[in-house]
Amino acid sequence: MTIPPRRPLTLRDVSEESGVSEMTVSRVLRGKGDVSEATRAKVQAAAKRLGYVPNKIAGSLASSHVNLVAVIIPSLKNMVFPEVLAGVSEILEDTDLQPVVGVTDYLPEKEEKVLFDMLSWRPAGVIIAGLEHSEASRAMLAQANVPVVEIMDVDGQPIDACVGISHQRAGRVMAEAIIAAGYSRIGFLGTKMPLDHRARKRFEGLTRTLAKAGIEIADREFYSGGSALAKGREMTQTLLSRTPDLDFLYYSNDMIGAGGLLYLLEKGIDVPGQIGLAGFNGVELLDGLPRRLATMDACRREIGQAAAKVIMSRMGDGADAMPLLTELQPKIDFGDTLKRG
Repeated sequence: MTIPPRRPLTLRDVSEESGVSEMTVSRVLRGKGDVSEATRAKVQAAAKRLGYVPNKIAGSLASSHVNLVAVIIPSLKNMVFPEVLAGVSEILEDTDLQPVVGVTDYLPEKEEKVLFDMLSWRPAGVIIAGLEHSEASRAMLAQANVPVVEIMDVDGQPIDACVGISHQRAGRVMAEAIIAAGYSRIGFLGTKMPLDHRARKRFEGLTRTLAKAGIEIADREFYSGGSALAKGREMTQTLLSRTPDLDFLYYSNDMIGAGGLLYLLEKGIDVPGQIGLAGFNGVELLDGLPRRLATMDACRREIGQAAAKVIMSRMGDGADAMPLLTELQPKIDFGDTLKRG
């Protein structure tokens, strides 16, 4: 389908929004000249509301875009996102486009800054993780005048195009497997909650489905650090010390799930007979564990590939553009830690 072009915002738009002359607006946004703090604040607030981003390209190229694709992700420490980048790079490899990465650390205010800086160089497209953004970030993305692809998630309202999986569905599918296997005392262990909106949605899908079967989450353990084996061991020990009769542990990602598995095996606990386990992401690095952790593949590389294809398809006249919504369907892998119902 053809995507109607957006009119690029100009200094005049900010001038009219703020009630300040274009010359003064220019001085404020360039950080030059003597401008009162009150006027500066008024101009900056107006620009933020509109989603206006200054153009750092030289005047002769002011209406053009550079051959860069801004890829904005929450973390490089999380093993999920390097695979997404690999998928993007594979598709763009034989084109003139180059991916440039910005990292937000799951912080909305940092996302605003990264997005502002990247858009000021007028990239040819934007690939950004998640559907939840601050009002300022949403305004900038809506006014970017380039293809914008939000990735990893389809549970929400995208600004432009969207490629990902339903995390609510992933939580629901896992809950159905847990119920079918006969587990009833469920514990949840999660990282980056609630800033990791996708983990939160899996948790919501899990709890809603369990509730329909008359099962409530018996206990939960959250923390705000990154994913790590040591943290998974620590969290598992804490949770079972507090609620020793749990018979299933659902982890927000495979890394802490692997740490939990190693802890339980070390303690001689029967997995999955006494306690079942599952994670999320399908991380291949963990294939060498004593037992294969039950998990779901987040379709990471495929998401990166599909997002890059959307950008490329929108570079022309839009006649061959890919669908604005691409939902991939991950499947559960029972591994050795979840009994089959």
